[in-house]
Amino acid sequence: MTQSWFEMNDIRTKKFAKTIWVPIRALQTLSESGKYAYHGYVEEFFGCGSIAVKIENKDKALKLSWSDVGSSSDNRGYYDSGEYTPADVFTSFSDISAIHLVLDQHINSIDKREWHLSQDFVTTLGLLREGDIWISPNEGYIEVAKLTRNKDGEPCLMEVRAEHLKDYLCARNMGLYISAYYSRAAVVDNDSFLTWTNNDIEEVKDAVRWSGRKMEIHEGNGKHFGSHASVMHVGRTSADGSDDIPDISELPTNENSVTSTWEKTFDGRKLFRIDGEVWADEWINPAKLSPRIKYDKPTPTIFFIVDEEGTKENRETLKHGGKWLWFKPDVIMALSHRRGGSLGWYTAHTGTVGCSPDNRVHFGINSIGLVNVYAKDIALLPEWQQQIWSGYNISPEGGVSDELSASQVHAVPASTQAPEAYLFQGIEQLNQLAKKNLGITLFREHEYITELKSKIHRFRAIDDAGLYALAKDIARITADSLNVSDIQSVVPEAKKSKLGSLKSLEKLLASKIDKDVARAMMSSLIGVYELRLADAHLPKSTIDDAFELLKIDRGKPIAFQGYQMLSACVSSIYGVIQVIKHWNSIVSTGDNNE
Repeated sequence: MTQSWFEMNDIRTKKFAKTIWVPIRALQTLSESGKYAYHGYVEEFFGCGSIAVKIENKDKALKLSWSDVGSSSDNRGYYDSGEYTPADVFTSFSDISAIHLVLDQHINSIDKREWHLSQDFVTTLGLLREGDIWISPNEGYIEVAKLTRNKDGEPCLMEVRAEHLKDYLCARNMGLYISAYYSRAAVVDNDSFLTWTNNDIEEVKDAVRWSGRKMEIHEGNGKHFGSHASVMHVGRTSADGSDDIPDISELPTNENSVTSTWEKTFDGRKLFRIDGEVWADEWINPAKLSPRIKYDKPTPTIFFIVDEEGTKENRETLKHGGKWLWFKPDVIMALSHRRGGSLGWYTAHTGTVGCSPDNRVHFGINSIGLVNVYAKDIALLPEWQQQIWSGYNISPEGGVSDELSASQVHAVPASTQAPEAYLFQGIEQLNQLAKKNLGITLFREHEYITELKSKIHRFRAIDDAGLYALAKDIARITADSLNVSDIQSVVPEAKKSKLGSLKSLEKLLASKIDKDVARAMMSSLIGVYELRLADAHLPKSTIDDAFELLKIDRGKPIAFQGYQMLSACVSSIYGVIQVIKHWNSIVSTGDNNE
C-alpha cells in the first residue's frame, strides 16, 4: 500500500469529456481481494450517474451532486398531485428540465435489477441491440453503447461512444451532467506509511472533492477498535400461546412485558482501515454539429485524386459529377468483407460493391486491373465510407473501364458475364441434374459453403498469395466436396483403381464422352487443385503446369489472373452440366472406357 494510491491524484484529474467512451451510469466494483476486516483486504469502486440537461439549465445542474444524480436509482413513472411523471424524467427540488439516458429498473429480490438505454437515444441514432452491445448498422456496425455486467450478471456499467452522445445532445440542445464517486479501501496491520496529520482529511478543487480517512478496527468484525454495543431485549408476557386467537394490541407496560440490557464488547487485534474517496461532477458540452440527426454538414476533410497532376477534390466539388476516380483493387475486399458489405456483378468487368446495405456503388475494372467509380457516387456516400475509399485512391491510370463507360456514358451495357455470378449456381444445378439423371449426389453439402460464397471472387487475388488462397477455396467447393462414393457407385472401376475425387469424376464423364474431351473438361479443376498447394513450396515446374491447365496469362494484372482462374473453372462446371443434362441420351462407345 502507498499513500498516493489512497490520495487518488490519477482519478482527481480525469475528465470524461476527453474520453472516447463516456460512462453514463456505473455501480462497479473495479477490484476486490482478501476478506473484509482482515489484513490484506483491498477494494476499489466506481459509481456514476448522469442526466441530459437543457443548455439553459446548466447553472442549476452544476449545483447537483452525487446524492442527487449519482446514487439515485429505481427509475419508474409515478403519479403525484394530479400529475404523472414518466420514468425517464429527472426530478429534483431545483426545478430543472432533464432526462435520464439510463433507466435503472428494480424488479424484485430474485431478479434484482436491469438497466435500459433510452429508447429515444436508440431509435433516433438507428441502433441495434445485440446482447449487451448496441451497434449502428448504418455506420459499419460499429459499437455505440455497451453494458458491462458483474459476476452475478447484474448491470454495473453503461458506456456510450462520445461522438454519438454529443451528436444526440447537440440535436436536443442539451449537455450531459455526470456525478461520479470513487473509493479505494484497504485493511492493513501497519499504517506507518501514511503521513496524514489527521485521521480524517479533505481537499476540494474544481468541483472535485477528495476525502481521506483512517480508522482503527477490530480484526474479524471491522468494528471501531475499543468500541462496544449496548443491547436491549424486550419481550411480551401478556400473550398466551394457548389462546386460539392471541391478541397483543394492548400497549406494552411494566406489567405485561419484560426487559433486560447488557453491553457487548469486541475482541480481535487492532488493524487499520484506510479509505480514499473522490466525488467529481462534470459538465459535458454537446457537439457543435449533429451530422447524424440534424444532418449538419461538417467541413470536408476527405479528398480524392482526380487527375494526373495529383489535384485533390472533396465531396463539395465531386458531387457535381463529370469525373471518375481510380482505386487499387484491394478496395473491393476492404468494403465487401466488412459486416454488412456486399459484392455483386452486372457484367464481366462491372458490378456493385458496398460496405453497408444501403450504400452500394457501381464500379468497373479497367484495362490494368484498377477499379473505377463515378466520382459523384463516392461524393454522395456517408463520410465514414468515403474514408475507406480514400485509403485506396490513386492517380488516374489505364483509362476508365470500357464496360463501365459503356453503361454510364453510352447507356449500352456490355453483354458479358462475370464468372463469380455463375460458380455456385453451376454447382447447384449440377447437383440437381445428377440426382435426376444418375440418382446420386455429386457434391456434398458443407457448412463452410455459405462462408466461401462471399470470399470467392477475383479480388482475393491482389498478389500471388491471394491467388493461391483463391485456388484453395475453389478446390474446397469442387474437388474436396465431390461425393466420391456416389460417383464410384456409377463407375465401379474408379473405386477399383483407387482414384481420387477429380479423377473419379473424369472417369464418370469418360463413360459417356470421349476420354480426351473429358480430360480437357476437367483440366481447370485439376489445375486449381494443384495450385492450392502452392504455398507448400511446390516445385516451380508444377506450379507452371497448373497455370497452364487453367490457361492463366501470368503477364496480366493479378486481378485478371483471378478472373481467368474463375472463368476456367466455371467453364469446366458448365461443360460437366451439359454431359449430365443429356446423360440418358448420350450413346457411349467402348473406346470411351479405355
